[in-house]
Amino acid sequence: MFHPLSVYVGLRYVRARSHKFFVSFITWASLVGVCVGVAALIVILSVMNGFESELRDRLLSLGAPVRVTAGEAGEPTADAWRAAARQIAQVPGVSDVSRYADLQALAVRQPEMVPIVLRGIEPQASANQEVLGPALTQGHLADLTPGSEHVIVGAVIAERLGLGAGDSLTVLVPTVSPDGAPAPKLREFTVAGVFEVGLQDHDGTLVFAHLEDVRALGPESGASEGLRVRVRDVLSAAAVATRLRALLPSGFEVSDWTRDNANYFRAIRIEKTMMSLILLLIVAVAAFNIVAMLVMVVTDKRTDIAIVRTFGASPRRVMGIFITQGLVIGWLGVLLGVALGLALAFNVDTIVPFLERTFRFQIMDADVYYTTSIPSEVHWGNVLAIAGAALALTAFATVYPATRAARTAPAEALRYE
Repeated sequence: MFHPLSVYVGLRYVRARSHKFFVSFITWASLVGVCVGVAALIVILSVMNGFESELRDRLLSLGAPVRVTAGEAGEPTADAWRAAARQIAQVPGVSDVSRYADLQALAVRQPEMVPIVLRGIEPQASANQEVLGPALTQGHLADLTPGSEHVIVGAVIAERLGLGAGDSLTVLVPTVSPDGAPAPKLREFTVAGVFEVGLQDHDGTLVFAHLEDVRALGPESGASEGLRVRVRDVLSAAAVATRLRALLPSGFEVSDWTRDNANYFRAIRIEKTMMSLILLLIVAVAAFNIVAMLVMVVTDKRTDIAIVRTFGASPRRVMGIFITQGLVIGWLGVLLGVALGLALAFNVDTIVPFLERTFRFQIMDADVYYTTSIPSEVHWGNVLAIAGAALALTAFATVYPATRAARTAPAEALRYE
């Protein structure tokens, strides 16, 4: 079968066993280095994607992808809230709308005092049934009834204040009298349950009560009411929020989770970028090994190059020989690295427990971390970007040695042969 000269000779050089051990060693080191670098990049980014999704799920577990609150014009009327809820429910992408009210307060149980957010909710709303219900470790969501003065507290608050189901909890609401003097309100609640979602921001600050009980504290308490909007796809929350801003009157303000938690995910993006650059150095080192290997091959094959040139091969064809050799080694390493990386990334949940049992240690200590498992989420865009960057690096590594081979002068190379 006919092959282009450059590809044919380049593949022969790859398959041929070199008599020089050092050249052969660098060849294998280059291939393994590219493979390990690409695999490490895929696994690390997949694990970081998994942690990002885990953090997003925990942040949104008791929050809302989209929130509608009162604007600067003042608190809308009850009829205005109901009309807004009906409008929002008809927007494409919205799955559920429910009312809530937040109130900054202090939870007091001698001798401890903890700052909290007292959140009034509608327990019968599907969003609360699906999200808060499964998170309860004590009590039932149905215990939050109007006028019952029952609350459900976060696990961290319960631990700090020594609370359990049936205990009493004093809530101090800082308010100001009409003449400007401080006039704090004290309200006695009964703990009906405890929830835990595994996030300090929720377990250590939130206390849930019925919406009517929070409203009963009075308008002077400063409770901020709003609407929690659930969407079918949390990644489309920003687009849904944009539609709601165009739909609702100026008296309402719309925000979404990408704005509320921007610092969390900005930090994750920076970490992923820096980790990618650092791990890409492994591939870069392997690419330098390819340069060194090809330079030695060019030096070793000077006579062969001169003979090929005397038979009429152009410098471009000579370049093609060594580019082919370098690309086969580098790209084979990339393909093996992608295969190895995907195999590890898809089986992290099996590999990590096996390593923990074998070496008798725990990677994510339950006393330190809320989650003890290492999640992994493969994004094919990341895999393609990693493979593309590695292919480009290894291809670039072949340019200098191939150029040096093309510049070999046949007469000079054959002078002492």
